[in-house]
Amino acid sequence: MNGAQRTPMTPDELEAALRQIGAERYHSLHPFHDRLHGGHCTREQVQAWALNRYCYQSAIPRKDAALIARCDDRDLRREWLHRITDHDGLEGEEGGIERWLVLTDGLGFDRDYVISRQGALPATKFAVEAYVRFVAERTLLEAVASSLTELFAPNLHKQRISGMLESYDFINEKVVAYFRRRLDQAPRDAGFALDYVKRNARTVEQQQAAMGALTFKTEVLWAQLDALSYAYVSPGIPAPGAWRPGEGMRAGVEAAA
Repeated sequence: MNGAQRTPMTPDELEAALRQIGAERYHSLHPFHDRLHGGHCTREQVQAWALNRYCYQSAIPRKDAALIARCDDRDLRREWLHRITDHDGLEGEEGGIERWLVLTDGLGFDRDYVISRQGALPATKFAVEAYVRFVAERTLLEAVASSLTELFAPNLHKQRISGMLESYDFINEKVVAYFRRRLDQAPRDAGFALDYVKRNARTVEQQQAAMGALTFKTEVLWAQLDALSYAYVSPGIPAPGAWRPGEGMRAGVEAAA
């Protein structure tokens, strides 16, 4: 963020500033993603990533419901509502959380164990809950702006799909279904949110707040990968109570060495 900003940016200048934040801070730049997509993770490291990431996926409808609950703009509520159903699903239609559970199913986890979040790292839980609280407590503009990491998600999903399918024999099309669906959903959601921010962030203070919100969100995502790397890559020390290879698996399923 430019702390010396004295006059408001034009909407296009604001968009460029927001995109620069993503170019410098989005978690696609984290070394763990290079490992994951390049085939350098062990099966256990992929399992740990999927298990911990479930905490974030399952919290998305909660943070979106928190935004809607305090929104007086009916058009914004109606547009934002589909984000909840995209993840929670509707009767007869699976949502993103179900597709993520298909991924953890494919990695051998017991569903009840995943849903309980008992094996997730403390830092993962803290980061996710900080995001939910941010959306519930900060201005509506900041809440919307924090979702703009979706601007940068499609490229990451494409890397993830191709890299994981190519690199791991335990990953198949069924378990990457979540990412394929987000290739369509994320650009739609990001386009609406970006337009909202550009129209409503008019003053220097509002624009700084929007950029701060996006920066905060990139830090939420980055912190989760930092914790994952420390616990399962180097030095490889999971927190007490966090998942260890072989725990929480379905009956008759063993984690590969």
